[in-house]
Amino acid sequence: MIALDTNILARFCVADPGDPEALKQRPIAYAIVTKGQSLFVPLTVILELEWVLRAFYRFDAAAIIRVMEHLLGLANVNVEETGRVATALNLLGRWMDFADALHLAGSGHCAALYTFDDRRFARRAQRLGTVPTVEVPSGASGPVQS
Repeated sequence: MIALDTNILARFCVADPGDPEALKQRPIAYAIVTKGQSLFVPLTVILELEWVLRAFYRFDAAAIIRVMEHLLGLANVNVEETGRVATALNLLGRWMDFADALHLAGSGHCAALYTFDDRRFARRAQRLGTVPTVEVPSGASGPVQS
């Protein structure tokens, strides 16, 4: 099994004709991913890939979900904690930040997920009725508590 870094997946997923390095690297990345060898993608690479797609390539949530679901569907690609990633993608599709969604998806065995400053995360989770709940602890400098 071969583990993949974010840059391999980014080159596989994104055609970037304005970048000479991308033009050279994309065919190599494509060959690596499609030649059928068993591949592993760490959860941290998934988190970084979402950031690259969103912040660098300006993909919207729907495009990010399509890319990630395609990756999850490749028979030779083993994504760490696939169920957690799928849950996070579902929440991304419901307008939650992907990193927050991934934190939440990994906390299902907990009664709550506490945050100090991320009021938007707490409000969104409250509206979505997530389990666990997202809460701002009592006495914290934030008015939201779910």
